[in-house]
Amino acid sequence: MTTKGFQEYYPDYFSYCYGCGKNNEYGLHLKSYWDGDNTTVARFKPEPYHTGGYPGYVYGGLIAALFDCHGTGSAAAAAFKAQDREMWTEPPIRFITASLKVDFLKPTPQGVELEIRGEILEIKERKAIIDLSLVAEGIVRAKGHMVAVKLPEDVAVGNPGPA
Repeated sequence: MTTKGFQEYYPDYFSYCYGCGKNNEYGLHLKSYWDGDNTTVARFKPEPYHTGGYPGYVYGGLIAALFDCHGTGSAAAAAFKAQDREMWTEPPIRFITASLKVDFLKPTPQGVELEIRGEILEIKERKAIIDLSLVAEGIVRAKGHMVAVKLPEDVAVGNPGPA
């Protein structure tokens, strides 16, 4: 496991995401790490204001956001690894979510650490497929399946093009 999360290697212009951006003072600041050859892990402790439909349980949109940020970060890390490159090297590699399916299996409690895991199923030049899971108190609370696509290099280096 590295000392810095994948998202901490993102260039500053890609670090404003609500879920994982280090430059978003109101964000969640999720950080993802390798936990084996094809598995990634992140941890997050939800606050009372992350309440879902009833007090004491997490809002489902938060779970989707955690999957979104952990999945795209895992895709970027896997792409760097596939190219035998370190995450701080240029040019940057960034992925965005093309598809995210979330199955909510059991209510997710607040006030306990959540473990978000990703399993890299496929990494190609322009696409990554990742299975995701969220565990609280030793119980799988949600599962996800993500297809992430690589941003074109001109966008990944901070040139978003016309609005």
